[in-house]
Amino acid sequence: MSDTAHLLDDSLSKENFPAETYIADNVSGHPKQLALLFFTEMWERFSFYGMRALLVLFMVHQLKYADVKANLIYGTYTALVYLMPLFGGMAADKLIGYRKAIILGAILMAAGHLILAIPAEWSFFAGMAFLISGNGFFKPNISTMVGRLYRPGDARRDGAFSIFYMGVNLGAAIGGLICGYIGQEINWHYGFGLAGIFMIVGLITFLFGQKSLGKIGLTPTDTTTGTEVPVSKQSLVYLAALLIIPIFIFLFHNYSVMGKIMFPVCIIATVAMIVLAFQQEKEARNKMLCAIVLVAFSVLFWAFYEQGGGSLNLYTERNVNTFGMPAAAVNNFINPFYIILLSFPFAWMWLKLAKKDKEPSDPMKFSLAFLQLGFGFFLFVVGAKLALNGQVGFFWYALGYLLLTTGELCLSPIGLSMITKLSPTKYTGMMMGFWFLASALGQHLAGVIGTLMAIPSEGGATTVSAIESLSIYSGVFMKIFYVSIGGGLVLLLLVPILKRWSHGVKS
Repeated sequence: MSDTAHLLDDSLSKENFPAETYIADNVSGHPKQLALLFFTEMWERFSFYGMRALLVLFMVHQLKYADVKANLIYGTYTALVYLMPLFGGMAADKLIGYRKAIILGAILMAAGHLILAIPAEWSFFAGMAFLISGNGFFKPNISTMVGRLYRPGDARRDGAFSIFYMGVNLGAAIGGLICGYIGQEINWHYGFGLAGIFMIVGLITFLFGQKSLGKIGLTPTDTTTGTEVPVSKQSLVYLAALLIIPIFIFLFHNYSVMGKIMFPVCIIATVAMIVLAFQQEKEARNKMLCAIVLVAFSVLFWAFYEQGGGSLNLYTERNVNTFGMPAAAVNNFINPFYIILLSFPFAWMWLKLAKKDKEPSDPMKFSLAFLQLGFGFFLFVVGAKLALNGQVGFFWYALGYLLLTTGELCLSPIGLSMITKLSPTKYTGMMMGFWFLASALGQHLAGVIGTLMAIPSEGGATTVSAIESLSIYSGVFMKIFYVSIGGGLVLLLLVPILKRWSHGVKS
């Protein structure tokens, strides 16, 4: 899972907040407030990924949607989830501050989960719409709060985000496992409801602990008056957070519209970024072009990687031997579990290589990410070749996911960092928006690619044998392997050029 939004604190946020005390100044280790943010985020990710574990399977089995429709709606949902934090982060920066944004987001997300728990036809799209709006305010701003605990340049900041990242994935792993099990084995709406309960736990945790944050994250000052932003302006944010929900519901009902929106917008944005790059001096121009190329490749990476929340959920249920465990629980536990296991070893490895001046450049890491992603899907194909009666052995499934995860660790943690390093200071926010837009397009394409693996069904049950469905999945997995390896090799050839364009910027 790509949770790199914590880097927003160095790029999008402006120094227009009241004077802040950097809490970490007065402690030798990490401040206790890091634990507050850790547990708030952990319970939020529990709820978010617990719901995500059930999303596609619920649509197929409970709502009786065909695979094509379920994948496209999933792609619409995740694309909007990636777009909304850009606006939520800007609203916090300019109008309401981080704390109010986190509280607003948590309330909206708790409402969304509880609405999903209502066994009614209208509740599904309405609940997801609340979740999108809430995630946009919660996700970027709690991550930014972690950065605000430390002064810029404090060596403990990287360690703090590593600890925080563990909270993200611990919550995701436990939420995917428990909500996935309860939702699929006992009752779908109980699973959604449990996610809502733990979102409320996260909200309560933050509400009771926020006083310890001192002045960090309070309402910003109005740049024109020098006083706190007036309530009238702040209320516009709350109103907008609610008014945008019906728009999301409309997009779910008209999911084919997303493609007509995303592609033209992304093409226009890319052309605009290239034009802007050529207006800069040579060094700045080359750095921007390097970033644009890597952002473009990231679209393809996320389009393949994010099959994890869509088609791979269905594949796991239909064609993987999970030893009796529900597919939702298994498929949504394995990736965050690997991340928890591997994040620190990867950080240690990069540090050791950097000390020897052998750490791969950002373009090389992107290339390695594609190669590992491709071979991960290839291992799924190998498992299909060795399957018995259409059931893939868990070993091949787990090994394939391991490579998908190591691929993510070579790309996700450095993406936004790369943007901040290669963008001209006055255009960093704009380039960050470009990154999020590209990520959203990748999420949308993930849903489109998922439709290529649609299995014929009727009333939520497949109408073909496990052997036939496995043939469909493995055929598309093989195509993903070819394209991923091709993308990795193209990037490998571009590494010397992109390194030259980056003008010595280090990872």
